[in-house]
Amino acid sequence: MADPLLFTPIKLRDVTLKNRVVIAPMHQYSAVKGFATDWHLMNAGRFAAGGAGLVIMESTKVERRGCGTVGDLGIWKDEFIPGLKRCVEFIRRNGAVPGIQLGHSGRKARRFRPWEGGAPLEPSPEIDDWDAWELVAPSALASPETDPAPRALSREEIPLLVEAWAQGARRADAAGFGVLEIHGAHSYLVHEFLSPFSNRRNDEYGGSDLNRMRFCIEIVEAVRARWPREKPLFLRLSVEDNAGWGPEQSSALARIVKDKGIDVIDCSSGGMTGSPVINAGPVGYGYQVPYAAKIRAEAGLMTMAVGLIVHADQAETILQSGEADLIAIAREVLYNPNWPMDAAQKLGVDKQFASVPPPQAYWLSKRASSVKGVVPSTFQRGISETT
Repeated sequence: MADPLLFTPIKLRDVTLKNRVVIAPMHQYSAVKGFATDWHLMNAGRFAAGGAGLVIMESTKVERRGCGTVGDLGIWKDEFIPGLKRCVEFIRRNGAVPGIQLGHSGRKARRFRPWEGGAPLEPSPEIDDWDAWELVAPSALASPETDPAPRALSREEIPLLVEAWAQGARRADAAGFGVLEIHGAHSYLVHEFLSPFSNRRNDEYGGSDLNRMRFCIEIVEAVRARWPREKPLFLRLSVEDNAGWGPEQSSALARIVKDKGIDVIDCSSGGMTGSPVINAGPVGYGYQVPYAAKIRAEAGLMTMAVGLIVHADQAETILQSGEADLIAIAREVLYNPNWPMDAAQKLGVDKQFASVPPPQAYWLSKRASSVKGVVPSTFQRGISETT
């Protein structure tokens, strides 16, 4: 019997993923002045050791103004490269391809960490570059209206920001990442340009759908020029934001950026109004998968599905039905960092645990072959459960 698609290798340009399990980029808010810490090494490393094919590190900011919190990772200067490279090398040593997401928080910058309440920050002695940490956006619109208003970017600033993404791509390559994703979702700066809810410009970067896409398209072009041809490039979109940007516009943009060098659209939703997007159905298992299916069918691009994909058979069904090409696991892998290994066992492959490093594989395969009747804890509620 053929292996499940979830554990069939996939080639993206010259990069081959050993399986279709991708660890989605998730903000950790644990950097120190933009520098990666031991937390990032541990966090990314445990996902690689858990058997994933691709581990994408969190949104890493292309300029200082783009930091959402004091704990955001940075890539706006070369000094950040060694710390990121340390994570890259550890991910590779543990069998996964290292990826990175490049982003900019726009008007959602300069906030407390979510577990600190997420409210706008105020000046304090510990923030020694407050004035440089400026809120900028396509238009001077706050969201929600009680937030501090951002400054609208001038026409002359936009090419400088585009170049910041290009330089971020150069540094990501220097650090050794194999996959790069542009963050164009969740009401961060690129999405703020895309959505008419946040973009009220009257120049060539506002107004029509195509004008609002221009900033994103220019970033794709600039990044692709700096990112090696042999390495794949992803774009994350809020395919539906319930605020004027929706699946039709996302499909149109996907068709454009396909010819600019994007290989995969990472299909998320929401962020602009802060509420869950339910146009694809109630918020439940795989509620965003229809967005991946639509983009894949209409744009002719590979897509990555994300959002409450929790179970192995669920992920396999998405791939078998042709709704997506890759499966991104996010909060569930925080609950179980060994999700890929666990999924392989549940789908009946990798009996020798070859997808994880030898210090794990040896002991797990030894137990599986020598001790009968032992069921892993993720398979049942407790020792008394028999089914």
